[in-house]
Amino acid sequence: MLFAVIFKDKHNSGELRKSHLAAHMAWLDLHQSMVRVGGSLRSELDQTPVGGLWIVETESKKAIYDLLETDPFWMVGLRHSVEVFHWSKAFEDRKSLI
Repeated sequence: MLFAVIFKDKHNSGELRKSHLAAHMAWLDLHQSMVRVGGSLRSELDQTPVGGLWIVETESKKAIYDLLETDPFWMVGLRHSVEVFHWSKAFEDRKSLI
């Protein structure tokens, strides 16, 4: 199943994000079989990220929550909130642009 996972970071947490970004990116690389697409979210392109978005492929929401607990960003308290949604891709025959 596919899921969209939307994160919001704690307010004014840019330095915390920056100091743990390398560990987070290495962690994402290790879990690329589940986290198929990921990236940060910003209000404006040149601003500090305020959260993130993942497209995850797994069998259950529980697997996502279990995985989150090992994410360096989660472990250091960067995240303010997370929402997990079932995601249905439109046009299954089309490849993603990413």
